[in-house]
Amino acid sequence: MSKKSTSKGLMLIGSLRKAGVTTYMKQGKMITRVSNSNERRSNTLPQFVQRQKMRHTIALWKMLKWCETMFTERATAYQNFASLANRLPVVFVPNNGLMSGASFLMPGIPVSDGKLPAINEQLGEMDGVPALITDLKGEAWAPQTKLLLYTAEQHIDCDMPQARFCVREVAWEEMSFVDGHYVLKGEEFADDMKGWSLVLVKGERCSPQTIVTRCTLYLQYTTREALEKAADSYGGLTDPGFLSPQ
Repeated sequence: MSKKSTSKGLMLIGSLRKAGVTTYMKQGKMITRVSNSNERRSNTLPQFVQRQKMRHTIALWKMLKWCETMFTERATAYQNFASLANRLPVVFVPNNGLMSGASFLMPGIPVSDGKLPAINEQLGEMDGVPALITDLKGEAWAPQTKLLLYTAEQHIDCDMPQARFCVREVAWEEMSFVDGHYVLKGEEFADDMKGWSLVLVKGERCSPQTIVTRCTLYLQYTTREALEKAADSYGGLTDPGFLSPQ
């Protein structure tokens, strides 16, 4: 036996979107409204700068998160990293497939955050050998204390820069003790496409550390020219104002 429909006309459950129009039922009435907007997305200079910062922060984290990291001062490791990475120089890259995931090796990239005192680190030479020089004193060594060496390297893959990271534990015997401070010597510390950071770890605690490097590739992406080129690729700025990197 067939059933008779009591509906008069078409009843839509949910909504139907077509050609920029949304049609839906509300309290028994058919509602039709425009579902898209021709208004240009706001892209002022401060907004663009912050979006570029966030893009680079995400790109860096995607590369760093595969290492053993210790970020203990926020709810999540990413939140902790992002709050610190926001202080890095802004790099401006165009909106295209090759550069969307670009990441740059630069001084100051955070690799850890914790409650132990930070290690002061710098690149230099010791006895004519390239070295990572620290202010760690003899009493820094203690049972259950370890050193993690983070190494960052700038790669160029298919014209897309990528900063890659790795980490290993350094035996205290690898360190040289010079003038009351620990120093890590090696020819690798002369490489200007790499960067390093030693992190002191005691149980669940660590020192807050950032990368030191001689790499300068990133600088060409911090200029006014780079800003303007990147902004144009996103359709320009809503309110250009005085164009200068922030």
